[in-house]
Amino acid sequence: MGADGINKPSASLNNQKSSDQEKKEKAAMKKKGEKGDPKAGPDQESYTCWGCRFPLLLALLQLVLGICVTVVAFIMAGSSSSLLVRDTPYWAGITVCAVALLGLCIFFMTYQVDEKTSCQFAMKLSYFVLSAISLIICLTAVAFAAHHYSQITQFTCKMVHDTCDCKLDTSDPLSRSFGYHNVSDCVTITSTIKLYLLLQMILNLIIAIVCIVVCYVMWKHRYQVFYVGGYFFPMVSTETEQQKV
Repeated sequence: MGADGINKPSASLNNQKSSDQEKKEKAAMKKKGEKGDPKAGPDQESYTCWGCRFPLLLALLQLVLGICVTVVAFIMAGSSSSLLVRDTPYWAGITVCAVALLGLCIFFMTYQVDEKTSCQFAMKLSYFVLSAISLIICLTAVAFAAHHYSQITQFTCKMVHDTCDCKLDTSDPLSRSFGYHNVSDCVTITSTIKLYLLLQMILNLIIAIVCIVVCYVMWKHRYQVFYVGGYFFPMVSTETEQQKV
């Protein structure tokens, strides 16, 4: 009886210790669950450090290039009042700046591959679609600038009062003439405007490349991860089932 009386308290103490250990393990597991799966921890950290900063840099690059295009376009418009809207692509720069601001709003918030709310999904989808539209707009601006640049390289110009009168072919009396008003001399057209058009082509082409990269990064972060996960996990489960059999 004495031995049984001694063993019963010791057994109850052991049970209490085991229950305390189980509670501690459960609490530790809950903390790990809140921080994330330990197996997916390195991937999640690498995504947070690299996958979130990289699109943020792209959005900043879009904003800087959009501002540059807009500034150069307004300088061109101030050089001569005869330049058409298609030759001063401030519309492309303003569009890219608006898209870049949306991208900054997305990436300054908590960026996640799987959207938790409909607002995050709508903003990411809008940024993807608007980046694709900006790509088309910038390529259109490049085409307009390249066309005008090729014309200026063939111009023969002369000043008539405050207008620079330019022709493509002086030997042809029916050749089309281009008049640029409110310029000091024809060097403004044949040299300065020509340089601005070349700069517009380069800037808009760089923006188009950045927009392509943005669309690829957005697609890769969301859809490629989804399809790769959906493709490999069923294979792993079937292999484990076959091993068990």
